[in-house]
Amino acid sequence: MAKRTKKVGSAGRFQSRYGVRSRSRLRNVERQQRKKHVCPSCKHTSVKRVSTSIYSCKKCGVKFAGGSYIPKTDVGFQVEKIIRGEKTSSSILINAVEEVETK
Repeated sequence: MAKRTKKVGSAGRFQSRYGVRSRSRLRNVERQQRKKHVCPSCKHTSVKRVSTSIYSCKKCGVKFAGGSYIPKTDVGFQVEKIIRGEKTSSSILINAVEEVETK
């Protein structure tokens, strides 16, 4: 049996509706959310998305909360750096203010 959605992937269910950009963005998000991710506790690539922001490791059984589509978000990485003491919260605020001022 031939594979019908080689180029469009999971967005093939929308056929020609909603535009190319919307369908390609959706395809990229769905591809990333459905792949297996690395577990933060056992470091194996066996984490699957259970529901919105909830992830579970098939190997060690740990459940944890993350981003809506991926377990680790950019904001989450910054928060971890603050907790570990690599960055101060004031330096992140200064960088954010500078970005807003340049726009």
